[in-house]
Formats: sequence, structure tokens, C-alpha cells
Amino acid sequence: MSQQYSPGMRVEIRDAEWRIERLDRTPDGGYLLRCMGLSELVRGKTAQFLSGIELNIRILDPAKTQLNDDLSDGYLASQLYIDTALRQTPPVDNRIHMGSEAAMDVLPFQLDPALQALKQPRQRILIADSVGLGKTLEAGILTTELIRRGRGKRILVLAVKSMLGQFQKEFWQRFTIPLVRLDSVGLQRVRNDIPSNHNPFHYFDRTIISIDTLKQTLEYRHHLEQAYWDIIIIDEAHNVAKRSTQSQRHKLAELLSTRSDTLIMLSATPHDGKAESFASLVNMLDPTAISNSKDYGHEDFKDKGLVIRGFKHDVANQLAKSFPEREIKTEHISASAAEEAAYGQLSEVTFSTLDSKRQTGAQLFRTTLEKSLFSSPTACLSTVTKRLKLLAKKEQNEDVQNDISTLEGLKLSLEGITPESFSKYQLLLQLLKPTGDNSLGWTGKETTDRLVIFTESLVTLNFLHEQLSKDLKLKKNQVAVLKGEGMRDHELADTVEKFGQANSPIRLLLCSDVASEGINLHHLSHRMVHFDIPWSLMVFQQRNGRIDRYGQTVQPKIRYLMTDSENPKIKGDQRILEVLIEKDEQAGINIGDPAEFMGEYSEAGEVDKVAQAMEQDKDPDDLSDIFGALFAVEDDNIADTAQATLAAFIPENERTNHQQLSDVIVKTETVFSNNLAFAEAALNCINEQQPNKPLSFKIDKARRQIDFTAPNDLAQRLKYLPKEVRPEANRFIFTDDKTQIQDGINAARMGEDALLADLHYLWQQHPVMEWMMTRVQDYFGRHTAPVIRLNSLEANEHWYIVQGGFPNKRGQALIQSSMAVLVQNGKVMAEAELGELLKQFNLKGDKIPNRAIDGCTEQQQEYLPIAIKQARSTLQTKRNTIEASNKQRLDTFMQDLHALRKKHVGQLELELDSSAQTEGVKNKKKQDRMHHIDRVFNEYELWLEETQTTEEDPYLQVVAVLTGQPATVKENV
Repeated sequence: MSQQYSPGMRVEIRDAEWRIERLDRTPDGGYLLRCMGLSELVRGKTAQFLSGIELNIRILDPAKTQLNDDLSDGYLASQLYIDTALRQTPPVDNRIHMGSEAAMDVLPFQLDPALQALKQPRQRILIADSVGLGKTLEAGILTTELIRRGRGKRILVLAVKSMLGQFQKEFWQRFTIPLVRLDSVGLQRVRNDIPSNHNPFHYFDRTIISIDTLKQTLEYRHHLEQAYWDIIIIDEAHNVAKRSTQSQRHKLAELLSTRSDTLIMLSATPHDGKAESFASLVNMLDPTAISNSKDYGHEDFKDKGLVIRGFKHDVANQLAKSFPEREIKTEHISASAAEEAAYGQLSEVTFSTLDSKRQTGAQLFRTTLEKSLFSSPTACLSTVTKRLKLLAKKEQNEDVQNDISTLEGLKLSLEGITPESFSKYQLLLQLLKPTGDNSLGWTGKETTDRLVIFTESLVTLNFLHEQLSKDLKLKKNQVAVLKGEGMRDHELADTVEKFGQANSPIRLLLCSDVASEGINLHHLSHRMVHFDIPWSLMVFQQRNGRIDRYGQTVQPKIRYLMTDSENPKIKGDQRILEVLIEKDEQAGINIGDPAEFMGEYSEAGEVDKVAQAMEQDKDPDDLSDIFGALFAVEDDNIADTAQATLAAFIPENERTNHQQLSDVIVKTETVFSNNLAFAEAALNCINEQQPNKPLSFKIDKARRQIDFTAPNDLAQRLKYLPKEVRPEANRFIFTDDKTQIQDGINAARMGEDALLADLHYLWQQHPVMEWMMTRVQDYFGRHTAPVIRLNSLEANEHWYIVQGGFPNKRGQALIQSSMAVLVQNGKVMAEAELGELLKQFNLKGDKIPNRAIDGCTEQQQEYLPIAIKQARSTLQTKRNTIEASNKQRLDTFMQDLHALRKKHVGQLELELDSSAQTEGVKNKKKQDRMHHIDRVFNEYELWLEETQTTEEDPYLQVVAVLTGQPATVKENV
């Protein structure tokens, strides 16, 4: 008779112990068993076995667990064993169990994405909180919760190339989640470290890579198609929205969305105003959500919990210390005579060789010239020079000659604007003087006071780089540049990292808008200058968010530079830019999203709208008509309009506050009171096991630190960690004190104590703590549980501590319980929750007198099947109660899916009915689309059935037995 397997079951295969994670039927009537190693040589490794081939698979019966007296000093080995079992018990509710313990001062609202995602059948969410609220941290909290639930072994992060190092560092320092960085340097390192035919995404479980690197490398696209992850995170997810049928980024992201149960997207600007573009993001999260990507409402997906969005003003009461209000000023200076001459000439130019239509014509080119001149004379001169070179290659006629003459005249005017007559540059120098009426108070001498200057034009960037170095007398290594063109991904990451380190000589950072997405520049900087004014409110938001973000401790000072011209046309256009500044500031106060004002939701759309406004010849003192067309809503009703537009994002409930924390956070029940106590006991216990090979460690209880050097077996495991997080000589300095970790992170930036710079957070998610728990589990051997003898119990009182539950068909816990069963004289006398039992017998990691009795477990062994039978019955009763609720939930999901399928089919029929294509073409289209609809919905229904229903039999594990002293011992006492 064939054996019956179920996820969670412990089996012995090839003389090693495994836990079945998932099983699938095979054509021969057997099973494909996907297993996780439990015994020493295979612990933590995954393997697949075919039951039809592996003829010697032994199911380990919990009722036959070998019970052995614990002979360790003070029963610490047993207490560690129980503690480890508790730490590794997967939560089955939707509250926060571990994420709030990360090395950060978690604000309540930052728990909301995890809380919202955990309520869903699968965790797929777009975290769209506005710039600077901590989306990376929110993703880390959710990722930690999924790891705690056994759903985060394999992780892939996609980020823009300038963010790779920062994201990797945040996940390691705050959450000890190690991500192997596969930038251009990392990829070469991987090629050197692994065999050429190996898939790096199989070799490393947790990686971070730029999506642009992936899309450019066909080899790695192939590797992606052969890999599967538990969690995929896409940072700056608006970059992977579908904007054309040729979008390589979107195609790659769409592929990846099918390669993971969990998909987390991060973007402060998820909606570009185009229905199809935003629908492409939602459909990656849930392809059943939207049937018509051109016409849908927020009700189509709001109840699915796919999107969460919040703004600074929504959680202002939580941000008082971590997000000071910014100070914004616009600094003005009058145009010089040389500039007025150039402005005058520019306002009058006409071009003969360009089409009169705006999209390709003279007016558009004049606007381009004006925009570059508003940035700098050198930027405009570069544009003029390029056009002259182009005209020189054309066939020479009167029109070409006229345009060349016009441009040559403009070129002479621009060349007449020297740095001394470049008024805006002189204004910048005034701001950067140590003192003065409009001084920013920046000296360039303080290591903790650095300045950021943004400009859109790369030509202007190069001008500032050269000129400021001379005029401010800054050394070459004191000025750094961030620009997309000509900089490799590791160069961008290295520049950002050095800017945040106090021991770096950098004092001034010049940025193009490649630096306006995601990166942290606030650690040592609270001053920013916009050398040119963006023509997009979305760019305002992104730029300012580099220093005005969560974790900023000093009031951000932001300055906009404006040149005032007397030329009526130029004056009117500059007034438009001034109003953009005002709108950005107002949006920050009222709604948080300045994109609402213009109603475009894309940088390109906003820039084009501003360009069109400037192209209208209007009196600079009467621009009301232009402003009416430029801004979609009036100032008075912007908040109402924004609320309606953003309804698809904003959760119905308010964000979690401090008063609600006790309702949403659950503290894991453990034996030892803290991680330091657990680690100390674990290291001592391991040394007790191997007296001839003692571990190298020192514990400083006063400082709450452990100095520990990894032994050989741990060093082997650590080789899979990123090089960036492995300490020198595998020497770790641990603390479980969050404040010290934060001080250590700050010290690393300051370039101070190297010991603090390498400080590691001691909690159960750290790889070294995972190793300690592994060694603790190995203490008593395979399929064995310890016996603890307490003086407070009689010889015939036996408390059996049992863990168990019902997994779903993918091996994920749906019902989980840790219980204790009291057996006396062969009968079950009581049951208790494990937490209650620990309190009753005061098991809290202190030493318990141990007489080191061995070989007296016959009675406990005899009664073990009775305890297992009772535990199985209790779990079955619990399952019967929960199953009714789960079935109702599953039925609701299935009904919703059925309705959605009908909606998708109905939409297809509408499209075909209105199509003028031939019947043959329409039939082919219907066949293809129906195949797609059936596949999507069938896969989702199967996934729901596999994840929302449990196996019929529970898995059980005997953790320990608490009993009294044997009668023979008591008689001798």
C-alpha cells in the first residue's frame, strides 16, 4: 500500500531528515516531494524527491520520538530547544510579529502596508506613499513578516542603478536581510565565483539587480525564466509601467510578476495620468483585477488591497521628530545687461528651416532655447552650436543662411555672458558666502554640513563643476557629480555612499535629475539649491525628497534661484516658473501630491504643458488665462479634487497610530527574556557539546554586546553572504540594543570607531542567530526530544510539549498551535497553551537544578502515543472550527473570481462587436484572448485551492517533556 504524505510531515530519505514543504502528483501516481533539510548535514537545504524512485522513504511518527533525559547544565539545552521551536513557529494571523522589532524607530503608519498585505490571500501590493515617508522600510517590514512565516527564503529586488547600494544597505542594517548586489562589478564577481553554466539566481537566494542590467543581458533574462522566488520587490515601479508595446522594462517586469507569489512594488508616483499605464501595474499585481485597461474605476481593485498610499500631512502627528518642516525661499536677482541682450534677441528670433507646426517647428525650438537659457548661457550656447553644425551639413539656400545668421547672432550674445555677468551664478555665490543677507550659512568646512545643487542640464552641471571648484576654492575631491550619462551603476552608488560618510572629503554634490529618484542625501545634508527651475511639479517633489525625508533631523533649507528680466516675454515666462514653485509648496501643505495641480501625472506631460503655456504671447501682468489652462483645478478646491482622484489609493481607514499599536503587534512568546540571553546560553551550550573545539566569544553584559568569531562550519555558510556585509576575519560584534545599532550606522557614516561601524543587530533573522538555532536543534539528535525533570512535579506527572498544525497544499502553515498535554497514569488529565505552561513552571532561561539522570524515560516513552493522540484530536477540533470560516472565505473568493471572469469575457465580446475587422481575424483574437483569460483565472483558482485549504492530517512534533524526579531518585534523596 502506498504511503500518504502531507506538507509539514517529517521524513527520512537517504539517511537524512527532511520536512515536506510541498508535494505534487506525478504521472505515475506517486508524488514529487519538495523538502527542507532538518538534520545536520542537510539543514536549511532544499531538495526534491520522487516517491516512485526513493523506495526507502520513512515517515517519522511523532509517537515514536525518542525521549532522552537532558544532561546539560541547568537544563539550558532543553530551554534553548523549546525557545527555538517557539521562534520558528510561523504566525498564521495578519498581525505584526517581528517587523516592528527591526533596527529602526518604527512609526505606526509604516506598519500599514504589511498589515494590509497580510489580510490578502497573497501578498501583492503597490506601496505608493509619497516621497520620503520610508517605502524601503515599509517593504522591509513586510518582507520580514513573510520570512517569519516561512515565505521569504528566496528574494529578488529590482532597483534603479543609483539605488542598488542604498537599498542593499538598508535591508541589511535594519533587517539583516542579505542581498547579493549584482551590479556591473557584482556580476563579474559572480562569474568568477560560480561555474559558468550555473544560474546565479539559483546559486544566491537573495539578490538585488538593476532592471536595466537585466533587460540588456539576454543571458540573465534566460536565467530569470528558469528561476522562481518567494518575494520579488520592484523599487521605483513606475519605471516598469507599460507605455508602449516595445517597453523592455515592462515586458521583463511582467515576466517576473508570474515568477513569485509575493510582489511588492514601490513608487511615490505610480500614476502617470494614463489609464493603461497604471492598469499595467495593477495587472502585474493581479491580472484578474481590471478587465478594460482603458476604462476602469477604483472600485475594480480597491477592495483587493492592492494599493496603499499616504502623504506627509496624513501622518504629520507621527513625524514631528523625524520629518521637520522644510524652509523654502525663492532668491531673485536682476538680469545683467549682457543677459538682457540675449533675452531680447531670443524673444524676437524666427526660424525659416523649421516646420511652422508646433510639434516640429520654430516655436518649439525657440522654447527649447529659452529653457536652456533659463538654465545657463552655456547650456543655451551648446544647443545653438549643435543646431549650427546641423545646418552646416544642409544644402545651403536662403532659408538655411537666414537661420545660420540668426543663430550666429544669438551665439555672440551668449558668448558675451561671462561668469561675472551670469547673474544667477553670482546669486549662487552670494548664497554660498558664510555670511550675508541671503546666505545659506554654508561654509564648506563642516564634515556634517554638505550642500546639494540640482540642475536639469548636463552642460550647466559641467559649468558648475568647473566654475564652483575655482570660485569656492574647493579641491577636486571636495566636489562630486551625479549624472546618468557616462557614470556606471557602481560609480553612482559609490558617490552616494561617500556623500553620506563624514570621513569623505566631499562637501558639494552637483546632481542632474538622475539623482532625483529614491536616493538618500539627507544624512549629512539639509541644504539644497535648485539652480534651474524644473518645468514639472513631479520633479520638484522628487528633488526635494532627497533631503526632505524620513530620518532628517535638521530643518531642510531649499532655495530656488530666479533671474528677473525686464523683457515682457521673458518676464511672463519667468512668472510661470514662479507659480510652479508656489504650487509645489502649497501641494506639500494641502495634499502631498503636486501632480494634482496640473492633472498630467507624468513629467513629460507637465513639461509639455508648461512649454505650451510659455509659447503663448501674453501680457506678463495678465496671465490668468494661461494659469487657468495650465492648472487643472483652482487653489480653493485642490484638496477635494485630489481626494477624488486619489480615491483608488487612499485606504478607507486612517493610518495606524500609536494608540493602536497594541492591537496590531504581537510579541513572540519565548523562554529567554531577550536575544542576548538566548545567544549567551546557545554559545555556552555549543561549547558544552564540543569541549575540545571551544567557540571564540566574549560577552559584555554591561554594553549588551557579544564579540564572536565564526567557526569553520559557520564560515562556510557565510560565504553565500554579500561581500559588503561580511566582517573581516568573520569577527562579529553583536548587540540587541537598537539604539547602539543606530549609533553604529551613524558612526559608520562619520567614519569613526571601526568596531561600531561593523556592529551587527542581534535578532533571530541574522544569519549567525539562525546558525545558533540550528546548532541548538542538533543538540539532542535526530527524531529526539529532551526530558526536563522538575522538583515541582510528581514522578507520574508528564507534560508533553507538542507543536503542530495543518499546512495548506503548498506546505505553508494555515493552522498552528503550541500546546502541552498532561498525562498521569496513562490518562490525559489536562491541556494548556505552551505560554501558560512556561509561566506556570517559571521557565525563563534560568538554570534549573539538574541531577543528570539518564535512562529513566520508559514511562514517558510509554505514554507518548497517548499525548500525541490527544494533540492530534485537539488540532482536528480546531481545524473543524476554522475550516468552516475558511471555506466561506474561499467560496467568497471563488464567487468574486467567477464574476470577474464574466466581466473579462464580456469586455472581450464588447471589443469584438465594435471591431470592424474580418470575422476570421476576430475569431483568432477571441481564441487567443479566451485562452489567456482561462489560463489566468484557472491558475488563480488553483492557487487559491492550494493555499486556502488544508491537508486532512496534521503534522506534529514533540518538543520536550516536563516531568518529576523518578521514584527511585526521590527515595535516595
